[in-house]
Amino acid sequence: MRFGYFLNERQGPDPLGALRDEIAQAADDGFTSAWLSHIFGLDALTALAVAGSQVPGIELGTSVVPTYPRHPAALAQQAMTANAALGGRLALGIGLSHQVVIEHMFGLSFERPYRHMKEYLDVLLPASRGEQVKAAGETIKADVRLTTPGAGFPVLIAALGPRMLKLAGTVADGTVLWMTGPKTVAEHVTPTITAAAAEAGREAPRVVCALPVCVTDDPAGAVERANEIFAVYGSLPSYRAMLDREGAAGPGNVAVVGDEESVLAQLERLKQAGVTDFVGATFANRERTRELLIGASKGS
Repeated sequence: MRFGYFLNERQGPDPLGALRDEIAQAADDGFTSAWLSHIFGLDALTALAVAGSQVPGIELGTSVVPTYPRHPAALAQQAMTANAALGGRLALGIGLSHQVVIEHMFGLSFERPYRHMKEYLDVLLPASRGEQVKAAGETIKADVRLTTPGAGFPVLIAALGPRMLKLAGTVADGTVLWMTGPKTVAEHVTPTITAAAAEAGREAPRVVCALPVCVTDDPAGAVERANEIFAVYGSLPSYRAMLDREGAAGPGNVAVVGDEESVLAQLERLKQAGVTDFVGATFANRERTRELLIGASKGS
């Protein structure tokens, strides 16, 4: 299991400089990847292209870019440009986002999300490889061939439900998860996506699992703190479904918390569940937590 680091959302007078420094630190610490969310702050692809181009070696991923606001050919062009800037180190994570965001904030339709993602990938995947695309879906159409440098990079889908996981395994390179615990990964995510990939004759997919993590001697307090920080994810339907599968009352109950021995045991459980890349989102006791993750990464 490879270890990645979840980058912090940046504010202040020089957010891209701060992001560059954080990526450099992650690379120096030996993490194989670093991941940036795309919410309402920095545009993840642009930020990684600018800041990450100054730091060699480490894979840089988006977790995740929402699909609805951008035509798939436009996203392919942006991602290819970013990948060129990064020297071929991009991992493009994409996702549907959530109905409350797409409809209430952006004013777009969230109707039939599976159809949307399937039609989206019918354009995004070949376009990002530099192939001619002719697609005439119900909601997405394209007749284009991009000549942008930077073609060819892994595309991961934020797939949680059975149909989306099957789609990810059939045509994409894997899934990138959030708020999904080890029981759900072992019993639902890994078997569904790997079976779909095998049936399609594809290589075993990546299962990138990002979770809050905190090394502490007060696990109950860390769970409470995680429930406060990540409260919104307990109410969004897609994550709520994963928490319910896990039997978790809230986000804090899938956070990886405890002393060093306990956290290492939980990471091993995720590895045995089929996680190929663990991405730690530190939220408290950051220095102690980071030291453990660095050690685990070097020992993996």
